[in-house]
Amino acid sequence: MKIAFTHNLQLRPTEEEAEFDTPKTIEAIRSALTRLGHEVELVEVSGPASRTVARLEALNPDLVFNTAEGREGKFREAFYPGLFDQLAIPFTGSDAYACAITLDKQLTKAIVAQHGVPVPWGYVVTQMSELRVDTTELPCIIKPNFEGSSKGITRDSIIKNRTELAPKVEALLKRYPSGILVEQFIPGRDVTVPYLQKASPGTLGVLSPAEYVFNRPKTAEFEIYDFDLKQLHSDSVDVRIPAELSPETARALITHSQTVFRVLGIRDFGRIDYRITPDGQIYFLEINALASLEPGASIYVAAGHAGLKTTESVLNTIILSACERYGMLSKLQQKKRSPQSKLRVGLTFNLKRDPQITETKDAEAEFDSPKTIDSIADAIASYGHEVVKLEATSELASIIQHSQIDLVFNIAEGFRGRNREAQIPALLELLDIPYTGSDPAALSITLDKGLAKRMVREAGFLTPKFFLMTTGRERIPKDMTFPLIVKPLAEGSSKGVVGTSVAKNEMELREYGLILIHKYGQPALVEEFLPGREFTVALLGERRPRVLPPMEIRFATKMEFPVYSFEHKQASSNEVQYVAPAELDPPLKAEMERVARGCFNALGCRDVARIDFRLNAEGRVYFMECNPLPGLTPGWSDLCLISESAGMDYRTLIGEILAPAIRRVKQKRRRRMVEAG
Repeated sequence: MKIAFTHNLQLRPTEEEAEFDTPKTIEAIRSALTRLGHEVELVEVSGPASRTVARLEALNPDLVFNTAEGREGKFREAFYPGLFDQLAIPFTGSDAYACAITLDKQLTKAIVAQHGVPVPWGYVVTQMSELRVDTTELPCIIKPNFEGSSKGITRDSIIKNRTELAPKVEALLKRYPSGILVEQFIPGRDVTVPYLQKASPGTLGVLSPAEYVFNRPKTAEFEIYDFDLKQLHSDSVDVRIPAELSPETARALITHSQTVFRVLGIRDFGRIDYRITPDGQIYFLEINALASLEPGASIYVAAGHAGLKTTESVLNTIILSACERYGMLSKLQQKKRSPQSKLRVGLTFNLKRDPQITETKDAEAEFDSPKTIDSIADAIASYGHEVVKLEATSELASIIQHSQIDLVFNIAEGFRGRNREAQIPALLELLDIPYTGSDPAALSITLDKGLAKRMVREAGFLTPKFFLMTTGRERIPKDMTFPLIVKPLAEGSSKGVVGTSVAKNEMELREYGLILIHKYGQPALVEEFLPGREFTVALLGERRPRVLPPMEIRFATKMEFPVYSFEHKQASSNEVQYVAPAELDPPLKAEMERVARGCFNALGCRDVARIDFRLNAEGRVYFMECNPLPGLTPGWSDLCLISESAGMDYRTLIGEILAPAIRRVKQKRRRRMVEAG
């Protein structure tokens, strides 16, 4: 089967991303599914839902294998199951209803308690007036009500002194305003009960209880499975199976677990956490409808005790359960899929024939090498499509009409004129052929750096002060002070930008301005030189694009006026370092993402773009320029480096760019069916 593996990728071991899957976990699941004979496509769901929808529509999977947690909100775990239901795509795991309920710890306890499952006493605080300082039983534990992976839980979460209760709840509520659970603390052992619906028929899918054994030095009266142990020092935790329980306690634990999984509607797999007191009393703590599938997780250990010894056997059990629910067992046995999703994709490009690109010989600097073109073609073909290479020469118009193309993956830069990047998209629109990337208007606007700055400024974003030189004799605006940087108005790949591009006085400015005007036959753009850090940000998607982690262009050697020059882009240099993801504090990162998305929309970009920013002396974010046809040379181009830092391999990057265009192909076909009656 063709399986889309939806997930959130953990880029950093921070609390914000604690519930996300690490690259190690993603690769372990992907490789196991592949070994089972499935065609697996990775779908990282960070970013707007429209992007995920486009990707899924393009892939047309038989089944979604879902571990996506969502990023924020009380219903984040329910969002993707709900989306899959709306798209009518079969998926593994619990439905949106079960995921929404189980993320609410207190609501879950109220439901299972009605069915005879013991739970600790507790209540939720959403504002400090709800805190019952005088009547709360001590010791108690405080924790976020709508979080998993022990987020917000430390050794200090256990309250033994009444005077500590209000200050600690107030501090935690500021971090997790959705609600804090104040709960009776149960001394004892942490025991977990995994669930595989189609395993262990005698216990209705409930696997053997496992016990967490902590190996870190005990420095507190009570030991708990806190965030530090779960996320940062997992090597200090062992999973003991079966848990050391009396036969009576073990039987009661299995019975309670069967009740919990049944009444909450958990499907395919899950996990319940309990506390067992020294005298054998059982207390339900919480349930995870999206139980961890990282290597070494308790579900694998417990499944091994039931005879499922490998990762493949566990994942296959999950898939069998989902396929049975959707009546897809026969499809699971099929070796080949129907070719319904296969498309004939044209790849339009300008071929770089001269490998020796220099500052004085840069006409083909923006064109693509045969290696890059082959890499893109191979990536497109790997999704099952037929690729037709189409060099963007003057003969393209007659050739493409007879090529029976469904859509075009466009990387053509054009040969001449201020609208050169728009020529191929304009031709494709004339022929009613869908294509990747921005439309002719956006490509024309962004190629003209001055016009792009005016558009961005009109939308409310910061740009450096600038003016245009067409003769070299223009008066310098009074509000502009040296140093000033001068560059061609309508070129990419830093053509014309060299170490001497920063002018310290009027004589230098006019001298270099005249050189550029004559060399490129176009105005020169003169703008104030900003002294701050330089970044480039990639975006993927349409109206609400996903913003990939910013990359910083860091100048390793001390320079009076650091400039990311043409020379740096053409060959590796020890003067420049590429830091991806960039090291940014959260407010600056959020601001850069906001500005990037705003500029993307203001300029009318679509599918993919890379936007360059620079900070001023005060650290504010300034738009420099936008490239809606960014380079796609594997392992070299900025966009490729950025995507790699976000855990996205080259093939997936090409698939992300292609996906919205495939959606537009399907829209075109539906429109024609309606018109045909």
